[in-house]
Amino acid sequence: MTGALPPKAAWHDSELLECTMVIPEAPDVATFVFRAPSGAWFDYRAGQFVTLELPVPGGPVERTYTISTSPSRPLNIAVTVKAQAGSTGSRWMLDNLRKGMRLKAYGPAGIFTLPDQPDGRYLLIGAGSGITPMMSMATYLYDYSKNTDARLIACARRPSELIFRDRLIQMSRRVPGLRLSFAVTEEEPYDVWTGYLGRFNQLMLSLMAPDYLDRDIYCCGPEPFMQMVRDSLNALGYDMDRYNQESFGAPVACAAEEVVPDDVVPDEAATAEVTFARSGVVVPCFETDTILAMARAEGVRIPSGCTFGVCGTCKVKKRAGEVHMVHNGGIAQEDIDAGYILACCSNPIGHVEIEA
Repeated sequence: MTGALPPKAAWHDSELLECTMVIPEAPDVATFVFRAPSGAWFDYRAGQFVTLELPVPGGPVERTYTISTSPSRPLNIAVTVKAQAGSTGSRWMLDNLRKGMRLKAYGPAGIFTLPDQPDGRYLLIGAGSGITPMMSMATYLYDYSKNTDARLIACARRPSELIFRDRLIQMSRRVPGLRLSFAVTEEEPYDVWTGYLGRFNQLMLSLMAPDYLDRDIYCCGPEPFMQMVRDSLNALGYDMDRYNQESFGAPVACAAEEVVPDDVVPDEAATAEVTFARSGVVVPCFETDTILAMARAEGVRIPSGCTFGVCGTCKVKKRAGEVHMVHNGGIAQEDIDAGYILACCSNPIGHVEIEA
């Protein structure tokens, strides 16, 4: 017998979901696979989420989780869950949810999605469990694969925390148009890591996806990570109308709920002023000028090396005011907290006083 299987009725959230599989993925991370007991198929878009009602002690709670499977495989859906510090619902799932148990679910919903006909060029960026919607999107592109042209960047703290690493590699080996890059901030003892090492930054982005300016970008991860991605893209001149993101905390169900990030972007028409305190020099400038450029123009000596935020040579104390700094790993967070900046990649916002 040949031919496609006849379509079945789509699952509706009036029907409970039955857990059919629990797959360990990484420390405190597991994928939970569900089916509809009636045999109904799942109709959704890559990147959407479901809301699960979880019977935790003290009364049920509702938690939203991005679907990590692809709508091109409609027989089941899965969510990949990481227990964050202090989590209730996710911790209950990891400790208690097992094959055969049934849960109430609502959805699917969400606007963080690929087009139904994904014929464009895409860059998918995920950090930690923010890789979950990227897995759904990558699988959809893998199955679609007619003209797949996508790059996927997965970031994590350690190699063992790269969720879906083996499955992504397996897909990429079979579809040349799906290309992968991995980055971690820490190596692990007694293991060899040959990928990118360090905080994700502009330089890594340019190396991993040299043609990022020509791609629609989808990003998901902790807010500081996404802030860093947005700052990098703004500084590099990317068209942010092509940027899409989903946050850990509150997946957006409809366009009316979407909050546009209020990012600081230096304005070439906005004036600023830099005071070099030890030198006694006051320099009027624009927000798009860097502290280092103003120092050089006025003969104020600030040692420098790379001039793009890597080497840390131009680290200097900021006494007052605000700067917008987009660095590439050349300064530690404790130095930033102590008031230091890198002069080569810091733009003055208003009046700034520098200890130089």
